[in-house]
Amino acid sequence: MKIAVVGATGLVGREMLTVLAERGFGNEEIIPAASERSIGKKIDFAGRTLSVVSVADAIAAKPDYAIFSAGAAASRQYAPLFAKVSTTVVDNSSAWRKDPKIPLVVPEINISAVKDSDRIIANPNCSTIQMVLAISALEREYGIRRLVISTYQSITGTGIKAVRQLEAEEQGIEPAERAYTYSIHRNLFPHGGDFLPDGYTTEEQKLVDETRKIFADPSIAITATVVRVPVVGGHSEAVNVELLRDFELNDVRRLIAETPGVILYDDPEKNLYPMPILSHHRDEVWVGRLRRDPSQPNSLNLWVVADNIRKGAATNAVQIMQELIKLRK
Repeated sequence: MKIAVVGATGLVGREMLTVLAERGFGNEEIIPAASERSIGKKIDFAGRTLSVVSVADAIAAKPDYAIFSAGAAASRQYAPLFAKVSTTVVDNSSAWRKDPKIPLVVPEINISAVKDSDRIIANPNCSTIQMVLAISALEREYGIRRLVISTYQSITGTGIKAVRQLEAEEQGIEPAERAYTYSIHRNLFPHGGDFLPDGYTTEEQKLVDETRKIFADPSIAITATVVRVPVVGGHSEAVNVELLRDFELNDVRRLIAETPGVILYDDPEKNLYPMPILSHHRDEVWVGRLRRDPSQPNSLNLWVVADNIRKGAATNAVQIMQELIKLRK
């Protein structure tokens, strides 16, 4: 099998290679591709050394699958060219997520949305992935009327430039390049993505649009606030869920605990609750602080944490490919 990784030298691209090796693809033909300035660079993969090639060369190799983490512009340019040579593309950018013809997939929830003829599949935004997986069993069992979401998002979601900015600020030196206008060291700011005319940001709007698409329910009322925090281990989210029907909290606990890919970590008496330090380098979504919301009927609060580079990006993309391989056999 030939598998291309487009954007292989970036933060997420390198993690995609790690996840591929971990999940049994170490002996397959892996084609790392990146921009012109990275061609010829060497990358370690599963005990081998691979050379980075151009995206054009990766297309010419006609891989079976191409996993993208190269940004929306590159995805819009190159994903259709891979599709023309019958490669199945799993794209981690925002380029295709809102396209009604392109499936938006969290494999534990809606891999059935992919048709055999689909050649481009969109990977949701990191903050969306962990949230919808955490509440997916509740959506199936009770239905969801409304979501109020506050996210506390790791700087790794912005990329390596943000990581280097924080590292420089921690050392008390001016960063060579700034990912953020403001200092992120000992600070946070309610700003993720670009501001829209209505005052929300693109990161907040993604939570609205993508959740409705994944659950195939445009009626869910959703509002969100995104906050960037000086953390590297993963994204955290405070989620208030209003269900269509009432529930017993013990049933909610059971449903969440039984959800594949989710860890229920919730024991207030022992101060046990999810934190980014627990999720770092892990694939699971962690859920805790489960409690009924007494201010609103049929409502509860929960706290959701996951490594945004792993399950929020690289792992989810590789899982989509794994499921498609099984289905297409």
